[in-house]
Amino acid sequence: MTEINLIQQKIHEIRGEMVMLDFDLAELFDVETRILNQAVKRNIDIFPDDFMFQLSPKEWKVMSSQIVMTSKTKRPNSALLFAFAAHGVVM
Repeated sequence: MTEINLIQQKIHEIRGEMVMLDFDLAELFDVETRILNQAVKRNIDIFPDDFMFQLSPKEWKVMSSQIVMTSKTKRPNSALLFAFAAHGVVM
């Protein structure tokens, strides 16, 4: 599979937006998800709402039933994912 195909598989539609989830974005940049999320939280003022948002519990339940998460994400059950729109991915 080509790199483009791998990236395309990591793009999901949520709230009518094409987004990439935090653990996929972290993998793309070769960092741990928790490190990516810490950096985002430290700089939350530079991420407008249309750049990223946090999934609701209901959205996460739907997403988790549609995707296979690898064990390396080690996300606590209570932690909700961040979804990054195209501009958020670039940031």
